Amino acid sequence: MLKRIIWVLIAFPAAALLVTLAVANRHSVRLVLDPFRPETPVLSVVMPFYGFLFGALLVGVLLGGAAVWLTQSRWRRTARVRTSEAKRWQMESDRLMRERDAEISARAKAIAPPDKRNAA
Repeated sequence: MLKRIIWVLIAFPAAALLVTLAVANRHSVRLVLDPFRPETPVLSVVMPFYGFLFGALLVGVLLGGAAVWLTQSRWRRTARVRTSEAKRWQMESDRLMRERDAEISARAKAIAPPDKRNAA
């Protein structure tokens, strides 16, 4: 619950700031992608300035998420290995319990008095 409250306390002001920036920066801006001829660029993009701001934010979030995902690959691999080991040991435990139960029931039938063996 505290995590959600903190998230709301951060998210709402950030959203208000982004909306304010978008409203204040509606004019068109040219992004020149030709470093050799900036006066007559071969490749340029004209968009509202907030488009560039949101685009930079989106690229930052995607690159940050990819970086975190890549750095956590070691832990995901360890979790996969440990999960498969746990499943294997659980299956081994189940098999041994079935064998033990079968052995106990076989001994019980062998030890049972003759009148009970015939009745069964």
